[in-house]
Amino acid sequence: MRKEPFVLLTPALLLFCGMLIIPMLLVAVLSFYAFNGTTGIVPDFSFGNYITIFSDPYYGEIFLRTAGMALLVTVICLVLGIPETLILARMRAPWRGIFLVMVLGPLLISVVVRTLGWSILMGRQGLINDTLLLLGLIDSPIRLTFTFTGMVIGLVHVMVPFMIISIWATLRKLDPTVEYAGRSLGGSPLTVFRRIIFPQLMPGILSGSIIVFALSASAFATPAILGGRRLKVVATAAYDEFLNSLNWPLGAAIVILLLIANIIIIMGLNRYTERKYRMIFSAGENG
Repeated sequence: MRKEPFVLLTPALLLFCGMLIIPMLLVAVLSFYAFNGTTGIVPDFSFGNYITIFSDPYYGEIFLRTAGMALLVTVICLVLGIPETLILARMRAPWRGIFLVMVLGPLLISVVVRTLGWSILMGRQGLINDTLLLLGLIDSPIRLTFTFTGMVIGLVHVMVPFMIISIWATLRKLDPTVEYAGRSLGGSPLTVFRRIIFPQLMPGILSGSIIVFALSASAFATPAILGGRRLKVVATAAYDEFLNSLNWPLGAAIVILLLIANIIIIMGLNRYTERKYRMIFSAGENG
């Protein structure tokens, strides 16, 4: 066995362990400590923090809200990202490059800045309410900030570029003659897309869904600004435990459970998709 690849991978592996694995192990150890309101963190090993989280409906509601939010954002990003990527792929130069920059341009702006912009747009005196009132679609301003809907809208705007990038990378590898062959054999555009294009896009759709779901489930800035202190998700609940209540062990337990839930959901989605579209993934690996 050649040793050169392992030698070349050593710096990246050490960096990965130092920046991620070791800190997460320390957080995992911290999650088993106890907390006393008077003396602070008590190095007394127990499962008390996890028992508290699983037995308290308050935390159950937070985890369910986070999962529902991440899933809904992922689905909306798929609905928007797939046709948008297909349209971009069919554009000619220079319009393709211009619109691709417009789609990916928001990634160059801070998430906090973009979210603050959405909070202004969705305010009671914001552009969205003013436009709806002007068109006569509503009689009074509707509440969008500090709502679940507002959080989803803000996260979709943040996450759509990641979905487009993932699908775009797969779409560029497809042979357009396969689509033309399907059309020449009498297939309708919908049939060709459903039976030829969509299955071949599954690697990009899977990777994009994993990225969007993981980032949405662990997002902090957008839910904190658009959801407020009342509508908490897992990230904001952990933040409160660390910096407001100073209960670091409980905050660490919340973080570890979020990590475990993300891994289980992502691995389950990955295995299901690879089994369903086994031929596509096998062809990609062989190619």
